[in-house]
Amino acid sequence: MLRKLIIFCLTAIFLICNGQAMAGGGQSYPNGAEAFMAGAAPPPGTYFLDYMYYYNADTMKDNNGDDIAAFDDISVLANVFRFLWISDKTILGGNYGMHAFLPILDVDLGFNAAVGPQASTSYSDTDVPYVIVSPLILAWHLQQGKLHIVTSLADIYVPTGQDDGNMASVGHNFWTIEPVVGITYMVAGWEFSGKFMYDFNTTQDNYATVYGVKVDRDPGQEFHVDYSASYAINPEFRIGMNGYYYTQITDDSYDMDSSIPPPVQDLLRDDEGNHSRVFAMGPGMWWQHKNMFFSLRNQWEMAAKNKTEGYNVWGKFTYAF
Repeated sequence: MLRKLIIFCLTAIFLICNGQAMAGGGQSYPNGAEAFMAGAAPPPGTYFLDYMYYYNADTMKDNNGDDIAAFDDISVLANVFRFLWISDKTILGGNYGMHAFLPILDVDLGFNAAVGPQASTSYSDTDVPYVIVSPLILAWHLQQGKLHIVTSLADIYVPTGQDDGNMASVGHNFWTIEPVVGITYMVAGWEFSGKFMYDFNTTQDNYATVYGVKVDRDPGQEFHVDYSASYAINPEFRIGMNGYYYTQITDDSYDMDSSIPPPVQDLLRDDEGNHSRVFAMGPGMWWQHKNMFFSLRNQWEMAAKNKTEGYNVWGKFTYAF
């Protein structure tokens, strides 16, 4: 029984990173951040957007989708400030723009046994994990306003560091390069949207493993999509469903040498192939008042592997200057 508990604890610690639980990849993007009209960029102008986020899970899944007993609870509170500018200049027929994000996260983790560098059952952290910038956004509005497409050549996640001694640390010490394509189709009051993303992660230096050694890690590449379908009750108010799908595409890779004991190398090699995955869906609403836009959404996770399985609540406010 003790041996099983130790294995569960080691697995649970390895799965915690950046405010959400996971086995691999970078998982920099907060899944489900966009939904209604995700591919319909606004007209030329300057915009302020504020995303408010709450996530909670009391279940963590292993590579088989089974519960990991040592895990107790995770909760994440976040506020993300975004500044968006769309110009009247066009490139390839699409309006040129750029944007920047500043996220602030608060993370609390709980375990059923004392784990980690601090031998504690709870960890917490509040910090800025990274800033996100994109210098090249293009937005098209086609078919008399029915079809909308927006793309960012690359959302660039600029890291702010990582506290290796805190299991709840939200900081990053690797970069993420994320090409983005958003598509929205609107007809007869209906709206269908998808925001498609693919993440390339740089090397994470001196990654502190649960096995007492530090290694350089190459987080695996990831594909994820936010989606929505909604119906307009009137021009200012719509309701619908939204969610996301996330999957890790390539293995993590550890740079190991003879300084790492062979048994630990074997454990790390096993961990390299544990890909994270999750699907989520839930209800939402969107409404407009003059030059302001609001949305409130809920998403429930299912079919998770190598990460937590819980629910979240998103609130979003947009102000057009």
